[in-house]
Amino acid sequence: MTYFRKLAKSGLIFLLFLSVLIGTIIQSEAQRKRQPPPLVRDAEIEGLMKDYTAPIFSAAGLGRKSIKIYLVNKPEFNAFVTGRLMFINLGAIQTALVPNEIIGVIAHETGHIVGGHLHRLRARVENARILATIGMLAGLGAAVAGGDAGDAASGALLYGSRDALLRSVLSYQREEERAADRTAFTLLQKTRQSSKGLLTTFKRFSRSLNLSSNTDPYKVSHPLPRERIAFMTEMAQASPYYSTLDSKKLQFRHEMARAKIAAYSNGAGAVRRLFSKNLNSPAARYGDAIATFLAGSYQAAIPKINRLIKQFPKFAFFHEMKGEILLRSGRAKAAIKPFQLAYKYDRHKSGIIKVELAHAMLETGDRSYINKAIKELKAGISRDPNTGNGYQLLARAYGMKGQNNLALAAAAEHDFNIGRYKQAKQYARRAQKKLKRGSPQWLRLGDILKYKVPKKKR
Repeated sequence: MTYFRKLAKSGLIFLLFLSVLIGTIIQSEAQRKRQPPPLVRDAEIEGLMKDYTAPIFSAAGLGRKSIKIYLVNKPEFNAFVTGRLMFINLGAIQTALVPNEIIGVIAHETGHIVGGHLHRLRARVENARILATIGMLAGLGAAVAGGDAGDAASGALLYGSRDALLRSVLSYQREEERAADRTAFTLLQKTRQSSKGLLTTFKRFSRSLNLSSNTDPYKVSHPLPRERIAFMTEMAQASPYYSTLDSKKLQFRHEMARAKIAAYSNGAGAVRRLFSKNLNSPAARYGDAIATFLAGSYQAAIPKINRLIKQFPKFAFFHEMKGEILLRSGRAKAAIKPFQLAYKYDRHKSGIIKVELAHAMLETGDRSYINKAIKELKAGISRDPNTGNGYQLLARAYGMKGQNNLALAAAAEHDFNIGRYKQAKQYARRAQKKLKRGSPQWLRLGDILKYKVPKKKR
């Protein structure tokens, strides 16, 4: 019985070790698949992130489209990477006072990508699992051989092996964090941008950690704040671009993004708190217009956004917001022109805006807009296949024309994109029978039918 109690206890400690170990690593892909982050889509903020990341990715030798950027609807200041995906919390954008703070974080996360850190760290963890198991078995062997004395010896052996492995993996991760820091400084210097924002961000992190003076530096996954900040301060101030400021245009767009996030997250109160020093600034007024709209006061929101458009007639996203307000207030036909202007002035030509334009056309109820809406939807989906309700609206448009096979095909795409695989396969099977064999759409539906739904892990 002593042996089996020891076995159970050791197994529990081993599981605890693994949970602590895995907790030190950027969440694995498997964890993310089980608990996907709450993602949001927004043409304005996505476009801004593209402009933040493009110079950094180019300097790192990464293609503009090789890394996908996702916005995470969480209030914490955080960003992380997994594989070729980069996730940025909306809370980070709202908190950052200047673009350079977010750009610095992007440079750091890019350092992890170009260094292949996540892949190697997973391999390190897998090796640790194997070695920890060997250590546990060795400890159990000592327990069987030595009785009570063996129990004590095996406990020391089990704890010692796991503790050493934990220290080894954490030390490895600290090294990679330092490497990512160094890469970030290199990338910022190559792009002639200041590293002050990165330093500001990590000073913010150090205040939130509040690590005590007797913290064991070998039992944390990142370098201790005082050590890291000292290194960063030296590196940052050595750069000839340390005092370089973000462009006024980029700062303007950053403020608009902060205002939008504050309004959508916590309403007018959050906007007033964020811009309390200047409630008459364009950003404060933009946030106020959005908050007014979200509170259901459509008629009051329109003149607020109109004043901003008069002051900044070529800022795409004031027009987009006006279109959104008009559409939600039941004035779909009036929303068409603002969406067209938004697309015209958007330098990234977001597929999201195309889909919004088509939505307004369909909501008019005017059948003369159906073909135009289908054209806009196809263009929007072509630019961005993950535009949320793009395929859903396309199914609706084809249904209005009586083209039920094409409506079913679009519905299959929509359900597949949102993970309703069973329903998607049913629609695909019905639609494929009526489409020309071998056509691109027929083949795409075939891909949906062949897709093997991953089994849910318990």
